[in-house]
Amino acid sequence: MKKQLSYSPWLHRIALLTAGATFLLIVIGGIVTSTESGLAVPDWPTTFGYNMFLYPLSEMVGGILYEHSHRLMGSLVGLLTIGLLVMLMVKDSRRWIKWLGVAALIGVSVQGLLGGLRVTELNLNLAIVHACLAQAFFALLCGICWFTSRDWFENQSESTVDTVSAKKLRRLSLITTCLIYVQLIFGAILRHTGNRLDAHLLLAFLVTLHIFLLARRFFSIGGETQSIGQTLPLLLLGLLAVQLMLGLGAYITKLTAVGATASALLTDIVTTAHVAVGALMLVSSFVITLKIYRFTGTSISIDTPVTSSLVTE
Repeated sequence: MKKQLSYSPWLHRIALLTAGATFLLIVIGGIVTSTESGLAVPDWPTTFGYNMFLYPLSEMVGGILYEHSHRLMGSLVGLLTIGLLVMLMVKDSRRWIKWLGVAALIGVSVQGLLGGLRVTELNLNLAIVHACLAQAFFALLCGICWFTSRDWFENQSESTVDTVSAKKLRRLSLITTCLIYVQLIFGAILRHTGNRLDAHLLLAFLVTLHIFLLARRFFSIGGETQSIGQTLPLLLLGLLAVQLMLGLGAYITKLTAVGATASALLTDIVTTAHVAVGALMLVSSFVITLKIYRFTGTSISIDTPVTSSLVTE
């Protein structure tokens, strides 16, 4: 007899906390890159010879503050990821989501190693890979957040989307998510090397086009996508509008003569916000894609939760 699944509020809260801490880590990482503080601390895993967790707070100033805070936040995310995996093993009976927890732990471990090697090896390519993996790790955690949410367990509505429309919607959402991620890759290359602005702008155009196409197809189906909800598509459109403005601001402040007159603080805020909103766009599109596959009759086989087994802790 197949074991019933149950919603665990505490498991979902730990997943949300881990994802939230990861987003903050991405923001701090953006600050480190924007302020060129990546090598402010020359050693790893120690900090100027100190145990990383015992470094004097009084000496955390300037670039050291940003870089060391990034390390400490990364350690916190690592501990939270371990806690999330333990909770998944104890509270969730789905084998596939336990493996997602293992993947998350491997991901955060690799991230920590890449961050350290970036310092010790003085390798800019490692910094780019580090930035790209951070975005993928954040998306994975947000996926786990939805897989452990009440919405996953309670929403068992039958989709009325016809097969052709469902296939087109799934394909378009997947392509959109992939384009956003590729755009983030070229964004990381541009931020760290100053190269490939052309590819970054081309991907920006393609991402914008596909988000509008996805939203148009999504809303044209109307009430047939009720089980998926309309909040995330609207959020994605809003994030796109903000991101385009931040992208223009980053271009002006970093790559034009006008930007030479802008304050360093303003430039750092704009470029860091550009990274943060990009991360939110990726996870929004990713979760939309997961929901579309979940609620439009996809053939992907996953455990079906039993609503009668919902519990409250």
